[in-house]
Amino acid sequence: MSGSDDQERLSRTALGVFRLNGQFLAVSEELARPAGLTAAWWQVLGAVLHEPLPVSGIARAMGITRQSVQRIADLLVGKGLAEYVPNPAHRRAKLLRPTEEGRAAVSRIGPGHAEFAARLAEELGAEGFAETVRVLERLSEAVDAVGGEAAGGA
Repeated sequence: MSGSDDQERLSRTALGVFRLNGQFLAVSEELARPAGLTAAWWQVLGAVLHEPLPVSGIARAMGITRQSVQRIADLLVGKGLAEYVPNPAHRRAKLLRPTEEGRAAVSRIGPGHAEFAARLAEELGAEGFAETVRVLERLSEAVDAVGGEAAGGA
């Protein structure tokens, strides 16, 4: 197998992921709109539904910059959808958690989310859907593992 084959696979993978990201963002915007949210607001609220997290923790989990999460978190707090609470582990890095209004907004997305998931499962088949999840998770792990070597240095 040649290096040019690997480069072609990487290019096709990247283009596919970029396209898929755009598709998921469009679907997420459509699902979030009736709940009065944007896809980004939903993403940040979703990250803290089960436990409050600092902005840096949300950013790590989502794979985006801390500054982007901070901007969205401040908007959510301003709109009464989330609140900052003290962080016992770090006095300066407050935790973000959803308010009851924020939880209610996310719960309004549930039926549309469930319907879209069911349609995807029907299209892919249960086994195909599960395999898709496994492959994407493995790809993410592999990119994390070699990410520091992307420019040829390690």
